[in-house]
Amino acid sequence: MKKNLILALSLFAAILIATPSFAKKVNKLSKAEKKAGWALMFNGENFDGWRQCNGTEMPANWVLEDNAMKVFTGEGKKPGQGANGDILYPGKKFENFEFSIDWKASKAANSGIFYSVREVPGKPIYYAAPEIQVLDNKDASDNKKDNHLAGSLYDLLPADPATINPAGEWNTCLVKVKDGKVTVSMNGTQVVSYTHWTPEWDEMVKNSKFKNFEGWTKGIDKDGYIGLQDHGYPVWFRNIKIREL
Repeated sequence: MKKNLILALSLFAAILIATPSFAKKVNKLSKAEKKAGWALMFNGENFDGWRQCNGTEMPANWVLEDNAMKVFTGEGKKPGQGANGDILYPGKKFENFEFSIDWKASKAANSGIFYSVREVPGKPIYYAAPEIQVLDNKDASDNKKDNHLAGSLYDLLPADPATINPAGEWNTCLVKVKDGKVTVSMNGTQVVSYTHWTPEWDEMVKNSKFKNFEGWTKGIDKDGYIGLQDHGYPVWFRNIKIREL
């Protein structure tokens, strides 16, 4: 009898883990999150609060799919060619915060998560903003450098690829920024840490592709917008939330 009870409890526990209905709700905040000061940036039903970088509306190559916002290859473009579809959450500039987002890449996909975005007319989203890389590490063409792999501070610091789930599976990215000190975690594991406005930061920039970017040489802003990149591949985002510190 005791063995049967143990077996039944084990099976029930397995069902709880495997059944999505028992998982945390998508695009919802728990009571604990609300109490801790988290706020949703995407409700899963519309694009309220988001718009094109240097634009006024959402770009045409973004849709709602499976409770997520999805960017895809724009009309007339080839994979890898963005369609001017970079987007911002422009309602507020954030300085000290924790930001969490789930992302899922299609095969060979490439995209990015940006913070402290300085929106400058005629300039791309990465003109003066750090990027946390979103990538299919296995099949993307931009997988030749360690600091270009998913979770990396793009072209500056590499993340451990073992922390990343493959294309077609969800990943959770958590970015914490406090007084210039930044930590990035992927799926619960810290992958990079660094501090803005330090000699070490300046040296990293000098050794990166951004060394001649005017926006970077003038310095990363202390506050800015949250943004997502259109790199010409299908990528999904959901559970987007933030809390100020």
